[in-house]
Amino acid sequence: MNMNVNISSKEFALMQRYIEEECGISIGNDKAYLIESRLSSMLGEFNCSSYEELYHLIYTKKDRRVSERVIDAITTNETLWFRDKTPWIILEKVLLPQYIKDLESGKRDRIRIWSAGCSTGQEPYSTAMVIHNFLDIRGLKEKFLPKFEIVATDISSTVLEVAKKGRYDSISIMRGMPASYRDKYFKREGRVWILDDEIRNMVDFRQFNLQNSFVLLGKFHIIFCRYVMIYFSSDLKDELVSKFSMALKDSGILFIGSSEMLSVYREYFDMEQYEGGVYYRKKGEVL
Repeated sequence: MNMNVNISSKEFALMQRYIEEECGISIGNDKAYLIESRLSSMLGEFNCSSYEELYHLIYTKKDRRVSERVIDAITTNETLWFRDKTPWIILEKVLLPQYIKDLESGKRDRIRIWSAGCSTGQEPYSTAMVIHNFLDIRGLKEKFLPKFEIVATDISSTVLEVAKKGRYDSISIMRGMPASYRDKYFKREGRVWILDDEIRNMVDFRQFNLQNSFVLLGKFHIIFCRYVMIYFSSDLKDELVSKFSMALKDSGILFIGSSEMLSVYREYFDMEQYEGGVYYRKKGEVL
């Protein structure tokens, strides 16, 4: 079957609406090429002669196998270790010292962190390594490591399976990984770098759609949602900022991408800066 099938304006409108409803991703009216480039191979894979037939499979027949593939193809999984660096500097130098004091005094009994839109695991594992290293070099690991819980979510089951394995090729491992962390926390087997089990076990990976209620996830001290909301509509972004605020404990911290802007954050957060990095603290009680 020839897969050089052009998408019609009607088919584009159907897929555009479905993707926004299912994933929250807003695809502009000038982005028909994006759907064509990412979904064209599926026409042959699922014996469809048109995008309308593919839409029929996912929307009318509710074929989850097909819809999962569509979600995987559309969601962008660009990710780096320690992306932008500053969130982890802030974690190490500002937040962790305070959290350890709070744990020691009994003010807090554990610290919960959420990596929302975690892709193949680089963000939550970067966070886990910073926490582990911070505690390890201070002789506090045995006492406090069990007090840290990292939840990592993504809408794509495919990237979550990659993340759970903690196995990365040489190209992936080079993208942002400091040699000191690589040498301490990874073992090389041929072309594959295997993450230390102690770090891997610090992260609880779950499939989750950010359009759903956050209630069952519980409350967090830190939320990372970095370079995720840039694909969403303005309305969904505003809704998520409100939901993140409600999902954070008093004075909880929200990290977004360094190039991202929040239009409505002042209602819920105070913006703070440290060594060139920006983070958002939930309005309310100060640490």
